[in-house]
Amino acid sequence: MFNFTPLLGAQSSSQASQSLLELDGGAKILIDVGWDEDFEVEKLRSLERHVPSLSIILLTHATVSHLAAFAHCCKHFPPFTKIPIYATTPVISLGLTLLQDIYSSTPLASTIIPSNSLSESSYSYSSTSADGSVDILLQPPTSEEIASYFSLIHPLKYSQPHQPLPSPFSPPLNGLTITAYNAGHTLGGTIWHLQHGMESIVYAVGWNQIRENVFSGAAWLGSGGGGAEVIEQLRKPTALVCSTRGAERNPLAGGRKKRDDLLLEMIRTAVGKGGTVLIPTDTSARVLELAYLLEHAWRKAAADRNSDNPIKSSKLYLASRHVGTTMTFARSMLEWMDETVARELEAETTTAANRPHKRTDSKQNPSRDPDAAGKTTGPFDFQYLRLLERRKQIDKITSTKAPRVILASDSSLEWGFSKDVLLRIAAGHSNLIILTDEFDLARNTGETEGLGGTLWRWYQERRDGVAMEAGSDGQTLEQVHTGGRKLESKDAERIQLEGKELLVYQQYLATQRRLHSSLQTANGTSLETSADALDDASSTNSSSSDESDPEKQGKALNTSATAAHFNRNKAGLSKENLGVNILLRQPGVYDYDVRGKKGREQMFPFVTKRRRGDDFGEFIRPEDYLRAEERELIDGLEMRDEGSGKQTKFGQKRKWEDSGLQSDLGKRGFDGTNKRKQQGLNPNNSRLANGTNGDPSVNGIEILEEDELSDNEAEPEEPPVGPSKVTYKTNSVQANLKIAYVDFSGLHDQRSLSMLIPLIQPRKLVLVGGTVSETLSLAKDFLQRFSARSQDGNDKFLNDVYTPLNGQTINASVDTNAWTVKLSEALVRRFHWQNVRGLGIVTLMGHLVAATMEERPIEAAGKKRLKLLKRDAEEAKLDEIAVASDKAPKLTPLLDVLPPNLAAATRSVAQPLHVGDLRLADLRRILQTAGHTAEFRGEGTLLIDGLVAVRKSATGRVEVEGSGLDFSDLRARNLEGPFYTVKRKIYEGLAVVTGG
Repeated sequence: MFNFTPLLGAQSSSQASQSLLELDGGAKILIDVGWDEDFEVEKLRSLERHVPSLSIILLTHATVSHLAAFAHCCKHFPPFTKIPIYATTPVISLGLTLLQDIYSSTPLASTIIPSNSLSESSYSYSSTSADGSVDILLQPPTSEEIASYFSLIHPLKYSQPHQPLPSPFSPPLNGLTITAYNAGHTLGGTIWHLQHGMESIVYAVGWNQIRENVFSGAAWLGSGGGGAEVIEQLRKPTALVCSTRGAERNPLAGGRKKRDDLLLEMIRTAVGKGGTVLIPTDTSARVLELAYLLEHAWRKAAADRNSDNPIKSSKLYLASRHVGTTMTFARSMLEWMDETVARELEAETTTAANRPHKRTDSKQNPSRDPDAAGKTTGPFDFQYLRLLERRKQIDKITSTKAPRVILASDSSLEWGFSKDVLLRIAAGHSNLIILTDEFDLARNTGETEGLGGTLWRWYQERRDGVAMEAGSDGQTLEQVHTGGRKLESKDAERIQLEGKELLVYQQYLATQRRLHSSLQTANGTSLETSADALDDASSTNSSSSDESDPEKQGKALNTSATAAHFNRNKAGLSKENLGVNILLRQPGVYDYDVRGKKGREQMFPFVTKRRRGDDFGEFIRPEDYLRAEERELIDGLEMRDEGSGKQTKFGQKRKWEDSGLQSDLGKRGFDGTNKRKQQGLNPNNSRLANGTNGDPSVNGIEILEEDELSDNEAEPEEPPVGPSKVTYKTNSVQANLKIAYVDFSGLHDQRSLSMLIPLIQPRKLVLVGGTVSETLSLAKDFLQRFSARSQDGNDKFLNDVYTPLNGQTINASVDTNAWTVKLSEALVRRFHWQNVRGLGIVTLMGHLVAATMEERPIEAAGKKRLKLLKRDAEEAKLDEIAVASDKAPKLTPLLDVLPPNLAAATRSVAQPLHVGDLRLADLRRILQTAGHTAEFRGEGTLLIDGLVAVRKSATGRVEVEGSGLDFSDLRARNLEGPFYTVKRKIYEGLAVVTGG
């Protein structure tokens, strides 16, 4: 059984992806927790209802449309963190920086509490909202909490089958096997293959078959992408779930090189006029492709000293709040990228090793940069790309007019630095914005289309004319004028709650705590002690009021009225009720009179934390077992949070320069700052440090140095802690810049879908992840194509095409015809079982014979009933015949041994079957253990003893080439040659079964 339910993204303009797969036995698999840029909590209601019944969760891409709701679900849906989650290592690392960037950039990511929830929990909300709508925010997860959530994800590698463990509230998975394959599009992007019984499901949403500069193509045709057939593991699945976004888009003539050249030509024409180019991109996925391309373009232009390329006089920036961490992760995951990136690093390492020493080389070549000697410049060790993580750095570089290129997050222009840069450069006639992805105008209509939708609509309308620029190779570049139209933006700002609004929020939190504690009571969980209930840390564990069944809520509230009353009035306890606990619960109280007291009132209170655990022991704290890079990341975030504006508490250690006791000479710097002077640093040779090419000015244009972009006053990375609300402010600017479009989405197009799906040959096709027109047009095309093939007599491998809507469940189970037969004892005695990786395999051949009725012993009750029937035989003879026919046992066909006359004829027809999977790496290890030399030569070829070659094709076929003649010395010692040795080892790893 296989039921599929799209929760988000099916036949919708929304790019958010959430899919629910239900398998036989009740196992439920959630794939992706995507969200939109508006971060509406109502879109997660259907997901919230399924969380208590999920078995495992799979993640595909580190993008907003596939991962944005992950931290929200972990924080506000309590059972979510108990579910096993699986993803590749790049998705885990880059997804972490993505969510940290989102929550530090926009307050809307915290989500607005629905007004109906506030009105139900607070009587003061009606009077507060009478003056105007109040958008109160939930508490957002901190960077440490987000890091702890991602530490729960189990990392996987490509092409390695894994049998996951189910969640505590899930039925057994019954041998479910998941395998991740490369999807292209993003680093670590995944095509999931799920094998469960007879169901073979391939989930491919968001993939790209074309190889790019950083990302290799999808693994449909093998790791290199150059095969002619789909690999065996992904071919002929019982169901293929595929996205349709881009099904109406034709590929660009010329491929990837033409796309890259078009982007660079757009940049040359803009910076040649002294303008600023803005390229909005995402935070941690497609930004790697753009950053790699532009950095290498700047390197190539700088190496060619005879050319007059305009980009040599322009600066290159990458703006995102956590881009430094993103690039650190990217440098450590080069093995996940295309093989050309790894070859580039190897070549650069070899070149750096052959360079002479800096002191010797500077004497022999005075014109060469001394800092370049002996240094290795990797693919993501930027020389010209400058990373910006502060808003004030953005303000400084955009305050002056100079040719520059700015990569900024996010591509939607709804949050991030791309929105700030756009509003600052919109008035310039020589400025240019290059859109890298399409926007659906059907979704964004009227006043809610946003900046990205508005610019895309202007690009499609072309009302104010098109500037036809000439490229260096003679091609024509289209740049659309905006014509001075008004560009309006809506900015969200976080404000602390005060007065009645704060009271409403506190009452809402109290209601959520009561519901959460009552649900624990209803589920059989013991109530916390008074000390634990009054613990301050419990105030942050609040959940949504709609996350449980209403009937359970009513029952729980009735059974825990006393506990709820205590929790509601805990803030107003008197000193008599607190007793000796007043030393812990009330600030400023240090004395307590114990004279005349009894029991625990005579000693200082000591509260022991109740250790939470189950029958298997205590629960493990994941933060105690963080990996080294995760611990460094959290430590770095804590260091960033330490600002000079924090108040020093009583008894807290202070720095010497903050104490006010040191003299002027005791300070670190003589200029009044806290910066330490760098000794012996030549400011003209700091190219790798500050992202410049060594000169403070190029062609008369001033370049901002490192110290000019570094601010002493630290900008807070995290939103202000405490109850808050969101207010909106509308800004309007006059737009005079030009708009261009270059497709850098990195998704499949119409040609890829029409060519690969017939090669995959799925039995059932489920189309999701696209607009209505894209989904229906692709479904119609495949139905017409395969119906024509079936009429021509070809094999009809596609039975059904499904186009479900959001929330609609379809049955895409495999079509099977099963029969039940009984094996005779003579046939069972002839079985020859063989073991292959723990499984018993046998093949049989027989013929069906009719089963005979066996007389069963009649029980005492049956004898008594028989007497009654005989006594009334004359009266109810026809009824007795009917009863006997209804209760007659159903005969099962018998499979017996072949008779001698048929055995000889079928034995010559039966072919041997080889069951199992041969891995060349395992064969190499076995042969090396046996004393043979075995090494890989090329892709998929193993050479043994220099005489025998073993190849494995993409379809799983094994070919052995070599000489089968025995040498004289081997024959004298009764030894077999290498050919027969390899053949025998291969057969030992497989189960060879034959019929007959």
